[in-house]
Amino acid sequence: MTTVGILYPGYSAEDDYPRAEELLDGPRLPLVHTEMREDAHRVDALLDIGGDDVLAAGARELAGPLDAIIWACTSGSFVFGWDGAAAQVEALGAAAGVPASSTSFAFADACAHLGVTRVAVGATYPDDVAERFVAFLARAGVEVVSLSARGIVTAAEVGTLPADDVLAFAAAADHPDAQALLLPDTALHTVDVLDALDARVGKPVLTANQVSIWQGLRLAGAGGPRSGFGRLFAGRGMEGATEEARGGWD
Repeated sequence: MTTVGILYPGYSAEDDYPRAEELLDGPRLPLVHTEMREDAHRVDALLDIGGDDVLAAGARELAGPLDAIIWACTSGSFVFGWDGAAAQVEALGAAAGVPASSTSFAFADACAHLGVTRVAVGATYPDDVAERFVAFLARAGVEVVSLSARGIVTAAEVGTLPADDVLAFAAAADHPDAQALLLPDTALHTVDVLDALDARVGKPVLTANQVSIWQGLRLAGAGGPRSGFGRLFAGRGMEGATEEARGGWD
């Protein structure tokens, strides 16, 4: 049985993962809550939750053999910059002994998989944090044509947003020149509304928990079209893991 370990900071939308495991009906997604000394979408706090020691400790808590491991935190990876995020997943992979990636690289790979080079971003973060995601995507050759930053400081608050608010936020954040819309926060509940998001916006909507799961399955060699998980999972290929998936970009 394919097993993708999930490292998740704190408590907000972690229930998206057991829900996804139920819907996938096969792969396992065991989850460990990594240490979060302060819940804040602030650069210093995000650097702290994504430290190598924190992730290595989380990896040690995951029981049983794994096929891959994902650091399921977008801001706690892109905040390190492209090279720092690559070093982060390299260290995580070494600690876990299996292929590793993070949500930030999962977004980059998902865009490449869909042939997307222009996106709109609907970020729950404050402006300064959201701009770091824009810079990260630029390194992957993805242009952000529109950025909406909601300015929510804590992941806990993001996790309380109901489905109707998520759908409305997505629709408002879209831009006609964008080929896809990105919602980069694993604190946002989205697994139960992935098809609805695509339908509401009229184009692929990539969400943090969605791309994290997709990336983990690719790394584990368990890719394949699946229904109910948005255009990303229903699309072409879902071929095996690449160097990019492991954070090994140029």
